[in-house]
Amino acid sequence: MECVVNVSEGRDADLLAALSHCVEESLLDVHSDPDHNRSVFTLIGEDAPRTLASRAMQLMNINDHSGVHPRLGIIDVVPFVPLFETQWTDAVRARNDFAQWAAKELEVPCFLYGDERTLPEIRRTAWQELVPDTGPAHPHHTAGAMCVGVRQPLIAYNVWLKDVDLATTKTIASQVRTASIRTLGLQVGEFTQVSINLVDPAVSNPADAVDAVRQHAQIHHCELVGLLPRDVLRSIPADRWEELDLAEDRTIEWRLENR
Repeated sequence: MECVVNVSEGRDADLLAALSHCVEESLLDVHSDPDHNRSVFTLIGEDAPRTLASRAMQLMNINDHSGVHPRLGIIDVVPFVPLFETQWTDAVRARNDFAQWAAKELEVPCFLYGDERTLPEIRRTAWQELVPDTGPAHPHHTAGAMCVGVRQPLIAYNVWLKDVDLATTKTIASQVRTASIRTLGLQVGEFTQVSINLVDPAVSNPADAVDAVRQHAQIHHCELVGLLPRDVLRSIPADRWEELDLAEDRTIEWRLENR
């Protein structure tokens, strides 16, 4: 079981080191972004996400947070991902167990996504039409809320644009958005960025996303966030890997084999 926890902190190196240390035996990767003020912890197993959430509760306060990426809480997104022989039902059970634990032990409300709804739906409707599935009916005073989900492996990916204004970048994001490519247009320092989730990498991989964006604007550089499945990497010509910020040691399988 993989769990890719998104934490609302990407600037404080000491804090991120403390969070990494508490889950080091289960940690495959950490990707931090100071503009998003967000870090993605790729973990293995069901215990490490709880350890990370508990430690973050001790060290962080959502009221101190600022960043360009939308968020509901300090531990913002907790998706459980079935790998290899693990079944979808196992991931759903792990998700539900985590949400019940977070509600009881941390008193943090959790919104569930997966078969019930998508993560973008939670972003649009939380605290308006949508109430938490577990925990209090109001945000935690320092932790906010969590989006706890189950999903198949996806690829988080950023395409950086230079000399393209935010309005145009948002238009480009909407133009390349499909059922398998979810996008946001963001301002990140002097650049703008098409922030992408490739939710069905067998249909749309990083090369497909980059080629779609390139039809509308000149790309400055590309960035893989976290890890990707090996079969997706090998579906892309190797002579494009450097351009796309891809490599064998950025695959889930390589990290598991070389822990």
